[in-house]
Amino acid sequence: MEYLNELRPEAKLFPADRIARARCRSICGEMHAGFHALRSSLPINLKAHVHGFTVWSAARADIERILLLWRGCLEQWGGPWLFGTERCVADAMFAPVVTRFRTYDVKLDEICEGYAKTIEGWADYQEWVEAARKEPEPRITELEFDAEF
Repeated sequence: MEYLNELRPEAKLFPADRIARARCRSICGEMHAGFHALRSSLPINLKAHVHGFTVWSAARADIERILLLWRGCLEQWGGPWLFGTERCVADAMFAPVVTRFRTYDVKLDEICEGYAKTIEGWADYQEWVEAARKEPEPRITELEFDAEF
């Protein structure tokens, strides 16, 4: 993302405000390098929806941290995107988390639900999800669930 920002500064991938930009870099770094329990316990599977999925404690801690980050940014910069009225790299990095929350039926508070809906309304996100759903098999059996769930 830093490299892309250097190549295309006109794309404004980071917030213009210096403090927002620093916070954006910080949460992007945390998303990039962290949340291992979430990644392993709730893998991305856009073709599934598991009602009432039980999230283990380590993944629950990751979820709580993500929601804390979202709420903090939305409250400080006013939303609807993490850093105000313009989307940025942080929103792109957290978009896959929204898919995980939807697949595994993670309940969100009103603020975070609003942000998730903002992500879901993003045309680029919709295009990505639609393309992923059209990906050909082979199937990844480790990510499939019995319809009885």
